[in-house]
Amino acid sequence: MNDQVFLLPDLGEGLTEADILSWRVGVGDTVTVDQVVVEVETAKAAVEVPVPFAGTVIALHGEPGETLRVGAPLISVGVLTPTTTAAPPLDGPPLDGPPADGPSGNVLIGYGTSADRPTRRRRAAAPKTVAPTAAPAQAPAREQAAPAVTRVISPVVRDLARERGLDLSTVRPSGVGGVIRRADVDAALAARTAPPVPEQPIAGRSDVRIPLNGIRKAVADKLTTSRREIPEATTWVDVDATELLAARAAMNATLPDADRVSLLALLARLAVAALRRFPQLNSSVDADRRQIVQHGRVHLGIAAQTPRGLVVPVVADAATLTTVELARRLAETTALARDGALPPARLTGGTFTLNNYGVFGVDGSAPIINHPEAAILGIGRIIDRPWVVDGAIVVRKVAQVSLAFDHRVCDGGEAGGFLRLFADYVEDPVRALAHL
Repeated sequence: MNDQVFLLPDLGEGLTEADILSWRVGVGDTVTVDQVVVEVETAKAAVEVPVPFAGTVIALHGEPGETLRVGAPLISVGVLTPTTTAAPPLDGPPLDGPPADGPSGNVLIGYGTSADRPTRRRRAAAPKTVAPTAAPAQAPAREQAAPAVTRVISPVVRDLARERGLDLSTVRPSGVGGVIRRADVDAALAARTAPPVPEQPIAGRSDVRIPLNGIRKAVADKLTTSRREIPEATTWVDVDATELLAARAAMNATLPDADRVSLLALLARLAVAALRRFPQLNSSVDADRRQIVQHGRVHLGIAAQTPRGLVVPVVADAATLTTVELARRLAETTALARDGALPPARLTGGTFTLNNYGVFGVDGSAPIINHPEAAILGIGRIIDRPWVVDGAIVVRKVAQVSLAFDHRVCDGGEAGGFLRLFADYVEDPVRALAHL
């Protein structure tokens, strides 16, 4: 046997560390080439990491919740040496594909090995269990009588369930081997209809420490950098969105259900249209070269709250998409973001961000710019309010929109001009057609 130590691979996008979420194998288990052995969380997404060789697991270099740097030991595997003859599989001759003790032929960077190569490979022989000679028929009965075990590897998941009063034995697991993952706990909490457990008196509650790592750490670092480096200013205006809602209803009446346009997609379309008139807002600052970079393409970020925290998935080249195409892309992107399934490449590279904080039931906000972008547009809830139309007070659908901008990139004139144009588009969507 030859011991091989597999190091935490380069996960791409400049990521330098990852937190261990859950191990898929244990010491003594047999692994095959390209088998997923651990799930880690980076600053961008949850990643399943495969091992590039086969053998017996000797050591796991880290516990769930622990942070490892790229290049640090991840797992040690005892690999058969080239001179060792491996036993044939129990179920027949070897299958096509790489030998069980051969190294992976793929470059393991980012999300593991390529799915284009043949996936059939020789299965590692399962260890034989010698049945007792006294009463072999009792073995199945003992196995059936074994009590069910609630398997939760991540301490973060245990803490979340304990804080919310959730009995983990009632949660349906989706992880390999019946492991309960955070997504399972989130689903159980969302579906729970029983009254919540009454909170303890404040005097009887203990402190809760939440690890500042993974996406939470990345968001904290980015927001801190934004506040430290960007001299931002905020401006806002109330808008009458009555005609916008009517236009959306009329548009969706002509479309099949699969192509229905969300309100967020329509607001994104109007924001992109306004950026054509005010490209200064679609910029960033290159501090090293002392330059303002005015981007020729609009890569639209959408602030999204997910079970794993705040993320900003990016819709690339949003200005080239039709309204229906933009709606499809937004629906797909936000769904993947909520599931933690977006690759890092789709969480970076934004040039302008849209934040619909109205979904939280609030009217206004002064959003923090998504560094290194130069501006972020925020939209509050749309509610019935009194509004003056042709000298008369009527009830209209009104919302507040706000714009936080980098004062190094543009002055109040350009920022106010952009926000006013966007508001005009919301109040009169037909006007925006000239710029779509």
